[in-house]
Amino acid sequence: MNNKPKYSLFKNAKYAIDGLIHALKSETSFKLELLFTPFVLLAIWYVPFGFEQKLILLVTLILIMIVELLNSAIENVVDLVTKQKHPLAKNAKDIAATAVLFSVLLHLGVWIILLLELK
Repeated sequence: MNNKPKYSLFKNAKYAIDGLIHALKSETSFKLELLFTPFVLLAIWYVPFGFEQKLILLVTLILIMIVELLNSAIENVVDLVTKQKHPLAKNAKDIAATAVLFSVLLHLGVWIILLLELK
């Protein structure tokens, strides 16, 4: 017997919007990344890169926000499981934060490579 609720595109979209609203209200890092996004988008638009280079920059920019949201989800689950200090809880949070760091470094690395190619 399957107790799984029936799929609903509108309910699932509402869940996604609820998650975005929660992140905007409670996740400082996500808010900071969103604050910088318009400036980065302007830089992508105005720097004389080709379409493919601009697309790579856009994808890596969005990747930062995706990884940040996954990091926040992991932190929330860890906090749900335990409020106590535990090495595994710390590891989970630290590893998720490292994923965010790597996504930022990837984006910066792409910028550096592309800017060096302009010369």
